[in-house]
Amino acid sequence: MGRIKQIVPAEIEARSFAIIDQEFESRTSMDKNGIDPAHYQIIRRVIHATGDFSFAQSLVIHEQAVPSAIEAIRGGQDIYMDVTMGYSGVSSSILASFGGKVRCHINDPEIAEQAKASARTRTETALQKLGDKGAGIIGVGNAPTALIAAMEMIEAGRLAPALLVGVPVGFVNAEESKDLLLTKTYPFITNRGRKGGSPVAVAIINALLRLAIQ
Repeated sequence: MGRIKQIVPAEIEARSFAIIDQEFESRTSMDKNGIDPAHYQIIRRVIHATGDFSFAQSLVIHEQAVPSAIEAIRGGQDIYMDVTMGYSGVSSSILASFGGKVRCHINDPEIAEQAKASARTRTETALQKLGDKGAGIIGVGNAPTALIAAMEMIEAGRLAPALLVGVPVGFVNAEESKDLLLTKTYPFITNRGRKGGSPVAVAIINALLRLAIQ
């Protein structure tokens, strides 16, 4: 059994990242020096959020994902998250410093009624409220239906985000929706398999926000 370490709260994140850096190669059989530095920052933050080194192999980052996202963030564009957990976790203060805001419409009063009437999920229905304003980055960490809806709206020309982050978790259409995202030519970040979730989506977007201020 390991000994409890006495660490000042402000040092916990830095110590965690140092441990990840130290263990990365032995846990993943990957050379971190061979990974694009910006991509490594994303991977490391996801591992930090999940404690799961397997994301180093399963994350897929489109070659234009980082520059496109940074341009959108620095341009003051909004970030839309599919659920409240994601909305609460994104570093809104960093985004606000560029003039953007984090948005989520899942709990808007009319969404539940509209979702029931249309036989759609609330996350899927809430995306419709983005309308002409759109968002620079769309983050989906919870519902495959929201990721599928986002892709359909992009294909229809109703949304044009700079980046689509799609990492829904689950057993029904989660893996399949991410496989579909892998076929797209526009900028995306996703992961293969059933794992994912709002903490993963938040970690990816917070890594991008920090890259934008570097």
